[in-house]
Amino acid sequence: MDKSSTYNPSGSLQVNGPLSPPLTPALNGNGNAIGIMDGNPFHNARPVSPDPSVSSNSGSSSSPSTRPASTLTEATSPPHSQAPSSPDLSRNRHTRPLPAFAIHDDEHEHEQEHEYHHQHHQHRSSSPQPSPRHHQPLPNNKARGTTTYTDGRQEEAQAFPRLSKPVELLRSAYDVVVIGSGYGGGVAASRMARTGQQSVCVLERGREKWPGEYPAGSSLASVKELHYSGTLSPGWVKGPAVEGGDPTGLFHLVMGRGQSAVVGNGLGGTSLINANVFMEADKETLAMKAWPSEIRENVDDLDRYYEKVADVLEPEEYPAEWPELPKAKLLQKQAELLGLGHKFKKVRQTTRFINGPNSCGVEMSPSSLTGQDTTGVNDGSKNSTLVTYVADAWNWGAEIFCECEVRYIEKVKNDEGYRVYFAWHGRNRGLFKANLHGDLMWVHAKKAVFLGAGSIASTEILLRSKAMGLEMSDMVGQNMSGNGDMLAFGYNTDEKANAVGRESPSPYNPIGPTITSVIDCREGNDNPLDGFVIEEGAIPHALAHLFQAMLDLMPGKKEAKDETLAERTQAALARYGSRFLGPYFKNGAVERTQVYLVMSHDSNQAVLSLKDDKPMLEFLGVSRSHHVKKLNKLLERATEAVGGTLVQSPFYELLGQQITVHPIGGACMARDNTGWTGVTNHIGQVFTGRGAETYDGLVVTDGAVIPTALGANPFATIAALAERSVEAYCASKGLTISQERNDILNLLGEPQHAPKRRRERQKQREHAKVMEEQESISVANKVIRTARDVCASGIGFTEVMSGFVHHDRNLVEDNRETYELAHRVAKSLCESARFFLSVQAFNTQELINHSQHRGMLTGTFVCPAIPGSPFMVQRGEFNLFILNNKAPGTRNLTYDFDMTGINGRKLHFHGYKVVDSSVALAPFQFWRATSTLYVTVSEHVPGMCADLDDEDAWRQGAVIAKGIMHIQPADFFSQINTMSPTGSNLIKKAVSAASFLTYFTRKSLSLFLSPLTSLQYPTKTFSGFINHTPPTRSVDIVAVDGVCSRMHIWEPTQIPGNDPKNIRNLFMIPGASVDHQIFALPTIPYNAVNYFTRAGYRVFVTVHRISQLMMAGNLWTTYDARHDLRACLEHIRSTHGTAKIYTIAHCMGSVAFASGLLDGTIPSAWILGITCSQVFMNPIWSPTNMAKVIAGNGPIPPPLDKLYSLFAGSWFSCSTSHNDTLVQHALNQLLRLYPQARREMCNNAACHRTSLVFGRCWNHANLNEATHRQIDRFFGGVNMTLLNLLMKMGYEGHAMANAPHYTPLTTPENVERLRGVPILLFVGRDNAVLSAEATERTYETLCDAFGGDGGGDYKRKVVPGYGHLDGWMGRNAWKDVYPFVREEVDRVTRGEDYRFEEPADRFRDMVRGGELLY
Repeated sequence: MDKSSTYNPSGSLQVNGPLSPPLTPALNGNGNAIGIMDGNPFHNARPVSPDPSVSSNSGSSSSPSTRPASTLTEATSPPHSQAPSSPDLSRNRHTRPLPAFAIHDDEHEHEQEHEYHHQHHQHRSSSPQPSPRHHQPLPNNKARGTTTYTDGRQEEAQAFPRLSKPVELLRSAYDVVVIGSGYGGGVAASRMARTGQQSVCVLERGREKWPGEYPAGSSLASVKELHYSGTLSPGWVKGPAVEGGDPTGLFHLVMGRGQSAVVGNGLGGTSLINANVFMEADKETLAMKAWPSEIRENVDDLDRYYEKVADVLEPEEYPAEWPELPKAKLLQKQAELLGLGHKFKKVRQTTRFINGPNSCGVEMSPSSLTGQDTTGVNDGSKNSTLVTYVADAWNWGAEIFCECEVRYIEKVKNDEGYRVYFAWHGRNRGLFKANLHGDLMWVHAKKAVFLGAGSIASTEILLRSKAMGLEMSDMVGQNMSGNGDMLAFGYNTDEKANAVGRESPSPYNPIGPTITSVIDCREGNDNPLDGFVIEEGAIPHALAHLFQAMLDLMPGKKEAKDETLAERTQAALARYGSRFLGPYFKNGAVERTQVYLVMSHDSNQAVLSLKDDKPMLEFLGVSRSHHVKKLNKLLERATEAVGGTLVQSPFYELLGQQITVHPIGGACMARDNTGWTGVTNHIGQVFTGRGAETYDGLVVTDGAVIPTALGANPFATIAALAERSVEAYCASKGLTISQERNDILNLLGEPQHAPKRRRERQKQREHAKVMEEQESISVANKVIRTARDVCASGIGFTEVMSGFVHHDRNLVEDNRETYELAHRVAKSLCESARFFLSVQAFNTQELINHSQHRGMLTGTFVCPAIPGSPFMVQRGEFNLFILNNKAPGTRNLTYDFDMTGINGRKLHFHGYKVVDSSVALAPFQFWRATSTLYVTVSEHVPGMCADLDDEDAWRQGAVIAKGIMHIQPADFFSQINTMSPTGSNLIKKAVSAASFLTYFTRKSLSLFLSPLTSLQYPTKTFSGFINHTPPTRSVDIVAVDGVCSRMHIWEPTQIPGNDPKNIRNLFMIPGASVDHQIFALPTIPYNAVNYFTRAGYRVFVTVHRISQLMMAGNLWTTYDARHDLRACLEHIRSTHGTAKIYTIAHCMGSVAFASGLLDGTIPSAWILGITCSQVFMNPIWSPTNMAKVIAGNGPIPPPLDKLYSLFAGSWFSCSTSHNDTLVQHALNQLLRLYPQARREMCNNAACHRTSLVFGRCWNHANLNEATHRQIDRFFGGVNMTLLNLLMKMGYEGHAMANAPHYTPLTTPENVERLRGVPILLFVGRDNAVLSAEATERTYETLCDAFGGDGGGDYKRKVVPGYGHLDGWMGRNAWKDVYPFVREEVDRVTRGEDYRFEEPADRFRDMVRGGELLY
């Protein structure tokens, strides 16, 4: 057959090979939704099912049987009910073609495929469009158009669809939450989404996998998908609890006492790994007393729900025209030999044997007859719930989240609906075993919860919910059943069975679907419990070799009797052939082994209970031993009849128990509709106790409600009951399930229907919360989509931190002392706190290169002391080693997120780790810094997180709690193991991991080895100038000696009482080598000039001759500068009156001012009062500076000022550059060795040079990054003459005149001139320039001179945590220093009774808004 003949304009599948994964996108833009399937070891040979009406030449359809787009037909409501019916997803049936086979050489195949695509493209561009009835144009082609898929080999293509969303996009609340996605959950999700009035969330424990992703080939791939749990109990022995494997793996082996069970995890539930047999329960079983009267007395009413399910799942028998299957032929022969030939029939199954879209619009391909259904068939032929109900739910707006294991449900108190708690297994969170099930995430179901997680899982959820306080019937966990399942094998028969699956079967020797036929013995029995079915089966390839060994070694075989020698010889040769040549040896024993799958009736007395919060399954006494013996005898006869040996399952022979793949019950329907006899009523609603009252909106829709074994494959009944329950719920709520048909779904695009959200009248606050959450989701979705669109690789990890957080609204300060106090108090009160957060960067390069280095946070925060705990964390922000602009040389790791409590209250969490210079060359300190988190929990302010780059947004809310959290070493090692890169291939993942680790290592080492890193030189551009404070005017000042300087003037911004008479003049004097900018600093948001002008002061700041002026290099000294200060005062007096002036003087500016006052150059009568910063008339060097002076006083070494003059001249600049002289470069490198406390280390060359000449002028922690980085802009330099005088004054301890006499100025006569002038002296406790003794000696001198006779008004203050210049330039000086200075100025200038009132301006708003609380 020519390939081109398979083209169907309706969008049906074109199949050229049996094995390539379907549903992978093509880049060519042509083809159909499943795509071209190619590449298999059998040269692409497979049965295909093209539409015979399609011409191989034209590719156009000439038959009305051409399959249209997915349709929905109106379903008729029953006359006795007004409930809206579920949508009928049926379609017109294809005319089934005869199977065709084509064998192509691989090379030719690719050539033909390329030719086909070329012809296909030409045809589509030139041929008429199909009839609108068959393929209607869509308004949004991107969202609804058919997409091409390939085998995923294109590197940049998205290999498979993803209907599920990242948990990062989970909302805090939905109208409906559906648990599970199998036949019960899938039905509920689809139907509730189709109401169009309910927002629907689906939580699935397993991962999303599509055909092509299921394990194939080696057993190892399947073992990786295995999760086992329960009790290992051989026979009746009570064994140990066991658990292992991947909890989200495709296969879940639940080990129990008496019987074990196998169920499936994944989007689609057990439908992904079942055998697809659609078999209705027989009427006799449905009429048993165990069922509610609404069902047992109206057994025919369930038929219409079976039809609804059939319309969606499209079950059909194995086609007669397809190749004959040996295992089915053998079962038919056995049935005839047993006298049960009339009971043999083909089963209806949800395997596809035709191309094209299924009932829900998902493109499908015909079966490759692999026999792999039970490990997830990869040929795209299984009509699982994934491609039907779940895909339909997605298309109608349901939001699906995988790897979410629901643990329990609670009724929301004082609110509507339920809260569903779940453990998220994503981001390797399972490595934190102690936290995974302890720190649960949750989602609020406002209207309803539908449990469809499977019988065992749903029952476990209900049991745990009951233990957590949700009242319900005591029957929960009771009356479970294994559906009478039995597994056995007819080993080494005389007939070929070909019952071992292959991923790539020969078209001439197909295995077939796992089950195709049955001996149905359910009817005609006196007792319905005697009914049973025997189905042939197939062992998947992953178990082939294990199967071989098991058949050989299994004890208890029932050997065939009365065999001749020839027959025994032939059997032995077959056994040895399989042993040595493998299970696929065509004449081997394994190839001639029949697989029996039996379903019957057990006693429905199994129990599921919780032990240590883990489910324990007990099937004790449920097997009806006499019935089992009867069935075993029948199987023995059937096997002997064809010359084989009956072999029981390994579970039966080794553990003395059967294995079931159909566990049912546990939340059974009550036969009397009360909680005395069951857990749910006839429509699955959970009872609130033993009475008939049920929870509104808590509905079980899976096999857990079935009260008895069915004796048949149960999924058809499960789905039918689910349709019935959901229809009843919708009828009770006045909801209508839409009948609108789906078009062909673009599974790689967008749903055809946006998620529906009812627009009820909401309070403004609630509306704001909804809008804020929507904006948050939109931003997160954009990040994820952008990363996906550029095929970016990502990185993620999970972290657990714990500690103590104290609930106290008065802890507003943002400093280490406050956090440590809160931590101590919280620890004493046992106010523990813990978060369990997953960090995901969807684009590693963005994480590395963006200035915020951000990732997304998802998880939980628990702190019982804070009302609302536990809290859900969604779409938070993590910042890795971001530059801390508030502290130089510091990097922070920050955690910022909104979190929602179970009381509905939203709070904000801000935490940061501080990695600063204190970690330099200190590994233990580095660990402490990176493992200690300072935490603030505050009120949420709407919109506070709208600007992701606003690092201070968290300060907007009122503080609720503070504390400290740590990483424990054990958690840290788990965190390392959770680190996982993402990417489209292994290389991209490796590059992503390497890039992240390189960045992390580089940043860590740059901090740890900061003294050895490259020096930081001044920049040429301004950065961080956030508070430009230009003077109102500036004037030139000419001193008596003709030297010209400058004075800047700022008019007050606020006037007390709005009376100009209340304006006071304030004269401020900077120190040596600096200028007015230390008071009008542009790099902090609130400087001294801002502070005093808003307090009603006209501020004058002099830039004198020894400040940051070019003339400072003219060998001027502090003694000379007194002339500039007098000239400034004269100017003020001449322009603003002769009233006395209050003066604030800093450092050597203060010494210069003292010199003028002491020698009479500046009349003290002009001065109203003085605030002296760090020193006044008694400069005394700090120990470090004193050591420099003492070292330079001897002949060896020579004085430092003279040594410097010898090599570099008379001017020392605090600035430098890359282009400086060799001498300056050498000096810069030597200054790395300048002794500093570790916390004060930095690599700023200008900072080093300033420290050399003056001593360390600040505590680095008090400066922000902008100030420190550009310190050269605020410092000039010093001439050697001035430096020599400073050294001498600091050594002698008093102000002096110039050389050569160096006349002391602090004589008693000179001090007498200060009488009557109030003086405040303050000094930073950590001052490394001048000793605290400098102000202490002045204070004592003044008190001794004037204090005794009442003429003195002197104060001294030591400021903790501050050094020298940071008292004016520090980021927190506005609250630590300025206020007590202003209070003194106010007292002196305005009187003792004056009280300052904060003006209503931007600074007050900044303070109240917390923007300045650094």
